[in-house]
Amino acid sequence: MQGQEEPKIKTMKIGFLYAHGSNENFFHDDPDYTYSSESYKGQFFYSIGKWKNINFELIVQPQIQFLKHQLINEQYITPDQEDYQEKRREFTTPKTFNIYALEFGVSASKQILSKLAIETSMSLGFSFVNKRTERLAKGFTFIENFSLGLNYTLFNNQFIYIGGHFGHVSNLNINKPNDGYNLLGYQIGYQFRIH
Repeated sequence: MQGQEEPKIKTMKIGFLYAHGSNENFFHDDPDYTYSSESYKGQFFYSIGKWKNINFELIVQPQIQFLKHQLINEQYITPDQEDYQEKRREFTTPKTFNIYALEFGVSASKQILSKLAIETSMSLGFSFVNKRTERLAKGFTFIENFSLGLNYTLFNNQFIYIGGHFGHVSNLNINKPNDGYNLLGYQIGYQFRIH
């Protein structure tokens, strides 16, 4: 009999999300460097309950992020650092690199119109960055994201999401340096229900 019971947590939706963000914005614009990110995320949504007409979901998001970075203020690399002149040359040259991550989030959504819901989510991910910069060591890192947006029902089982997000990347002082990055940007997603 137990083999025929429905699982309590099951995949409800599958989706794809594109996100763009930058440190150059009204909220946070550090003149020492430039940093931008383009992220491509697969999404797997699992229903975890409902409370007062608010739906809660767990979101699992494997992803790749394509990053652009350049140190603007070479004085950020101080003479007391080892090989500081070489680091200044390396980090003031425009650089592209990637982050590979698996992110876990919890979202809350509430219908505000028959086909429109407002949705917010918070997430934490484990990631690997493949090049060093003056702000972050190569290797293991964490990513954190907060998002707020609107989810529109196209058909009975297909949805479009548009929203904004704030993100942070750092490594919890596992390696040095660990100044990390902050960014603000937008997200566009497509989801379809499979159950």
